[in-house]
Amino acid sequence: MLYADASTNKDSNLFQQNFSPIADLLRPERLSDVVGQDHLLAKGKPLWIAVDKKIPHSMVFWGPPGCGKTTLARIITASFDAQMMAISAVGSGISDIRQAIARGESAKTAGQRTVLFIDEVHRFNKAQQDAFLPHIENGVLIFIGATTENPSFELNSALLSRLKVYVLKQLDTEDIKKILDRAMSVGKETLPEGMTLSDKAKEVFAQSSAGDARRALNYLEIATGYLSQSSNTTISVDIAAEIVGEPVLRFDKQGDIFYEQISALHKSVRGSDPDASLYWLCRMLEGGCDPLYIARRVTRIASEDIGNADPRALDVALGAWDAYRRLGTPEGELAIAQAVVYMACSPKSNAVYKAFGLATNDARSHGNLEVPLHLRPAPTEMMKKLNYAKGYRYDHDESEAHATGQAYFPDGMTQRKYYQPVDRGIEKRIGEYLRQLHGKQFGK
Repeated sequence: MLYADASTNKDSNLFQQNFSPIADLLRPERLSDVVGQDHLLAKGKPLWIAVDKKIPHSMVFWGPPGCGKTTLARIITASFDAQMMAISAVGSGISDIRQAIARGESAKTAGQRTVLFIDEVHRFNKAQQDAFLPHIENGVLIFIGATTENPSFELNSALLSRLKVYVLKQLDTEDIKKILDRAMSVGKETLPEGMTLSDKAKEVFAQSSAGDARRALNYLEIATGYLSQSSNTTISVDIAAEIVGEPVLRFDKQGDIFYEQISALHKSVRGSDPDASLYWLCRMLEGGCDPLYIARRVTRIASEDIGNADPRALDVALGAWDAYRRLGTPEGELAIAQAVVYMACSPKSNAVYKAFGLATNDARSHGNLEVPLHLRPAPTEMMKKLNYAKGYRYDHDESEAHATGQAYFPDGMTQRKYYQPVDRGIEKRIGEYLRQLHGKQFGK
């Protein structure tokens, strides 16, 4: 859907007349009023320079919900002396894009710049994204996109090459408090007369908003309804707690936050920190992650990061996976937690993981080499006449059950050594045994 941007009206009755959310009514109109993002907005930083020096360029804002992407797009548009058209990629198609381009061409003919703001730009497919390319290049449009997803994954390379990516950070609790203070100050005509916000209530709103300014202001808006039902004019901590209810953790089951948190869990286990491992496990479970997905990843960790340093880790992981399938929530989640703690406390080795990668590369490079004759089976007389299995030495008939000097790689490949056991856990003993055997085989 294509719509023209309207300037914010601070009329005292606008909230009641147009049902505009407080978050929209109190949206900052100057860069100096924007809270947070100092790495981009402080004096001398990239977006400050773009606004102060009026340097128009196409860009995309990547950041979590409620961090100020739309607000910055509006302020930047005003600084460029441009008209702003906005599209939400959620409900728009190629016809809306064509309409925006046509309006941009008309504006350019009239000597006016046009900013096209695309919210949730990652939802456009490749063809829709490609439609903007020539019009960004010829100056018909200044393109500003907003996305909560990683642009390097969600935007095609041709579009990315024409944009500057600005990464916006999640607002912290103090930032949210400043936004609430600003709302109470500049929003006096919009909020109920005499309304105040207690410090403890402000703390509850700030902590529960998960860095989302829009959510915090929505809490404030809901609070106005509570006050309208009584003679009280103060939003107390009890009112705030009732409004907030159970905390909603920010967790996108297929987005960046999902992969960031599973990465944090994996790396905490790898780093032998059981406490941090439990924290990230619980963050994911509380946020709605499928426990079976976590069980699958924990099983991967058992082989990738622990391996033969403690082979029991794989059994523990599979046991936790099976326990969850049998018991479900919440009992099965405890089994997954047990597996996570066990692995965080286990000796670590990625020797098998590295060896597997090296062997895979060789298999792809030398995958057409024939199996040596002495390693082939010979179940028939014809195969024996073709020298299948000829010269093969049965290891169990040899001293120490090892046929010293027998080759197992294809002809044309030199001897490889992929697996390098670490000097930890059970793998320490494995390494000692292999060094004993390889010393005989390779004359070391």
